[in-house]
Amino acid sequence: MLQHRTVGDLMTRSVVRVQRGTLFTEIVHVLQEHDITAVPVVDAEDRPVGVVSEADLLAKASRRPDPYGAPGAPGAQANATIANSFGAKHEATTAEGLMTSPAVCARPDWSVVEAARTMEEHRVKRLPVVDETGRLVGLVSRGDLLRVFLRTDRAIREEIIEDVLVRTLRQPPSAVGVEVNHGQVRLSGSVRRSSLVPVLVQLCQSVDGVVSVDHHLAAETDDTGDEPSGS
Repeated sequence: MLQHRTVGDLMTRSVVRVQRGTLFTEIVHVLQEHDITAVPVVDAEDRPVGVVSEADLLAKASRRPDPYGAPGAPGAQANATIANSFGAKHEATTAEGLMTSPAVCARPDWSVVEAARTMEEHRVKRLPVVDETGRLVGLVSRGDLLRVFLRTDRAIREEIIEDVLVRTLRQPPSAVGVEVNHGQVRLSGSVRRSSLVPVLVQLCQSVDGVVSVDHHLAAETDDTGDEPSGS
């Protein structure tokens, strides 16, 4: 069974958070002090109810009068339209009114793929991580997820040979050549059955740190009804 790093392995466990009633200026101080761009908002039981980001704070700032602006200045109408789209957020003075809600959260046992897909789907850069009771236990960012690609080529190659080929597929390690260069895997040689080729490729693609997989594999036996061929 391949071992993959989970959100729990990659997340930041010491999470800065604010309460619903935290004031605008206090939030700005928190972001500046901790050099972060967003902060989870939690309720009295430490459950995330939203996230306040720099974008949320700037949305409010954009409604302030521009001391250098003039009526009818280029782009003023467009900026006003964008600002109005945020609605009541511009009138808010606390985290509860400023935050983007509800909070999109992850679980510690999620895979990197599941977390990345959730970020992409909701167009967010970070996810509060909650336990089975919904309480905040960490925060995972895009940068955290990308850390799996810092694995060395040697570590990736060893995992493919030992865990994928030998332990999972029961293939002799000498039968398949494995080359890894900057996370790009190249497979050559042969496997026992042609049906193992797509399985091997998919397993290699799922190894942490792998960027791409190219193969030129043959098979000793065609058990798919098609002529075996490389790609």
